[in-house]
Amino acid sequence: MQKKLTFTQKAKKEFQETKLLLRSIPSVVVALFVISVIAMNILANKTIINETWIAIDGGILISWLSFLAMDIVTKHFGPKAATKMSIFATMVNLLICLIFFLVSIIPTKDDYSAFNTIIGGTWFVLLSSTIAFLSSALINNFLNWSVGKIFKKNPDGRLAFMARSYISTFIGQFFDNFIFAILTFMFFAPIFWDGFSWTFLQCVTCSLTGAILELLMEVIFSPFGYRVCQKWKKEKVGAEYFNYLKKEEENQ
Repeated sequence: MQKKLTFTQKAKKEFQETKLLLRSIPSVVVALFVISVIAMNILANKTIINETWIAIDGGILISWLSFLAMDIVTKHFGPKAATKMSIFATMVNLLICLIFFLVSIIPTKDDYSAFNTIIGGTWFVLLSSTIAFLSSALINNFLNWSVGKIFKKNPDGRLAFMARSYISTFIGQFFDNFIFAILTFMFFAPIFWDGFSWTFLQCVTCSLTGAILELLMEVIFSPFGYRVCQKWKKEKVGAEYFNYLKKEEENQ
């Protein structure tokens, strides 16, 4: 019978596993994913369409890339791995936002007020986007994995990849947009932006429209994601990570 691990031992084990995971996921995917999360956070500060029945912020132009990366990693490494990558990207994003804020408050002789406003960001936009992204990442990753289990005969086929990507992306993106819109434009904005706000209808339509647009992006780029997964499987990407998990499972 295996001895029960203490909290410290579990933490060290989890850290070792995460370190090995981040070393196993191809760096290009991790880099693009982190960049997309940072860019999405910045672009979310601007509303590009604001009508009585619909509102869309700039983050919609890049958020599809985040979900495509999560779908690829979920398919090859599993939902837990994709969620860990999401947490890592969020931590990097928070660090970058802190650096941006520090730069924005450094006094200068010349007028950089416009620049400082842009990079300084807004704390409640950052808070809302962080909560929304982490929540939607959990939904997307585990829903993607669950849908994949339906395709027992050919789990690695094109149809299986498309189905799990389309369903998880649409639902995950909807909740990402919806949670962000509710927190930012219905809760915080009326207090801190001189009464500016979205209606509940705008939040819902924004979330649906955003999810549909991002689903269309997924339809366009998912064939590329499928080829990436096939290539990773052929080249046995992450073999060291999978061997580590297998040994840990055998030791339990």
